[in-house]
Amino acid sequence: MDASKLSAKLLLFLSGFDGFTAYCVILGVLLACGLGVPIPEDITLIAAGFLAGLGKISLWGALLAGFVGVMVGDAFMFFLGRYLGDRAFTLPLIRSFMTPARIELAKKKVHENAQFVCFVARFLPGLRSPTFLTAGVMGVSPWLFFALDGLAAAISIPVWVVGAWYLADNLEEALHFAKEMHMVLLIALPTMVVGYLIYKYIKFFKTGCSGACSIKKILIKRPIDIC
Repeated sequence: MDASKLSAKLLLFLSGFDGFTAYCVILGVLLACGLGVPIPEDITLIAAGFLAGLGKISLWGALLAGFVGVMVGDAFMFFLGRYLGDRAFTLPLIRSFMTPARIELAKKKVHENAQFVCFVARFLPGLRSPTFLTAGVMGVSPWLFFALDGLAAAISIPVWVVGAWYLADNLEEALHFAKEMHMVLLIALPTMVVGYLIYKYIKFFKTGCSGACSIKKILIKRPIDIC
């Protein structure tokens, strides 16, 4: 099925609920997303905003349900990896989307820079669950993980929910908004990665220069007698 048609059907399905039932459905779907089930998390958040715009739930309730659902799903994958270690990769559900090649790549990226990866993963559909599971397996600090993932969620969730709330009068515009935001992410994320790599390079260069200068000073003060 075409991705846009699937998104429209999912949005229409989720928009059919209201009140307490709507909150439960939003939380349940987001938890399923966090477990790696191939359901578009962004469309679920858009549906929450859409329901708020239609007056079926409150805007603050939609934001809270979105944030709790996202964070609980992320926490489940993180602590599953932290508790089971490499055994987590052998679970049937995990094996369905974590191939040996993806496991090795995820481990490499988390090992190289856990902070950056844990933050950026929230903006990468399809890579969140594998990254968070791997972060747990690799022993990333829970405080660090929740601080970075929470910050990323605090940025991304209001964008989806409030954007859909604002466009609730027009379903077509809400779906168009989702497509536009995906394009923004496709542009913004590579820019963030390049900017971060430049920052790391400059930091490494300065550190290397500082170390070389210190060695030079030591050698000038205490010349080595090679005779």
